[in-house]
Amino acid sequence: MTYGNPSDAKIADILRTTRTIAVVGASTDRFRPVYGVMDFLMSHGYDVFPVNPTAAGAVVHGEEILADMDDVPVGIDMVDCFRRSEFIPPVVDQAIALGAKTVWMQLGVVNEAAAEKARAAGITVVMDRCPVIEWSRLRL
Repeated sequence: MTYGNPSDAKIADILRTTRTIAVVGASTDRFRPVYGVMDFLMSHGYDVFPVNPTAAGAVVHGEEILADMDDVPVGIDMVDCFRRSEFIPPVVDQAIALGAKTVWMQLGVVNEAAAEKARAAGITVVMDRCPVIEWSRLRL
């Protein structure tokens, strides 16, 4: 399903122009998908800020996990969501408040109401996709 996702050209543009990513739901567990996605993003030059209130203060890939997106010291281009669909609305509200350009919901994460709210605020939304897979699929 497309879920109103942007075109391949727009997704490629997002991945090419994004510099700063807040990864919500970060984890130090190397067996969780977020661990590998963070490693990929960091190794491809993105500034990644892990966010997870239950793991705040721990370190993953050399970065301290922050308690909240408000703790990210720079502007956020993309919010990469590793949270269940029902927990997306407050993430979107914060992304709007912080002026993020993109909200990216990982594989299996879909929240149409939150996506519509983000789009109404001028934020590009990608749902049920993984930036690592899209990077490879689009041959970036």
